[in-house]
Amino acid sequence: MSEGQVVIICGVSGSGKTTVGKALAQRLHWDFLEGDDFHPPENIAKMQRGEPLQDADRKPWLYRLRAELSAHIARGNRVVLACSALKASYRAMLCINPGRVHFVFLTGDRPLLSQRLSQRSDHFMPADLLQSQLDALELPDNEFILSIDQPVAKIVDSIIHRFSFMREPSRS
Repeated sequence: MSEGQVVIICGVSGSGKTTVGKALAQRLHWDFLEGDDFHPPENIAKMQRGEPLQDADRKPWLYRLRAELSAHIARGNRVVLACSALKASYRAMLCINPGRVHFVFLTGDRPLLSQRLSQRSDHFMPADLLQSQLDALELPDNEFILSIDQPVAKIVDSIIHRFSFMREPSRS
């Protein structure tokens, strides 16, 4: 059995977490998890009303994600998770095993993020909540940070190049 590994693609809304995460997972033949799918209905309703989530709102969501990641690692799965993970405390909760959980941050300037959000019609989070996410964002000093002003394929190449375990054969 292969060793479980998790790569969490982080960033504010509109940074391309899902797009990059799916592309990375597809390229590596890993599983993909969309962090938004784990939000309780109350969080989704709150965001749809244009209300930013608070730490207390995010706590049940983070516990669900943590349990899901723990199960994947225990089964030896390799998985990519798209998840905002805006604060250091959130990342600490998700980092169940520092040797097996790795973070990648997608960053971009506000005009580009706003443009992307305004072009989205299939997401529950409105563009006017971007500022609340930017305010909450705590960029790490010791994680891999990539700019979103480049093609998705180049971002995926950079991620694979950064992490040697991704160049190993994946499970079939």
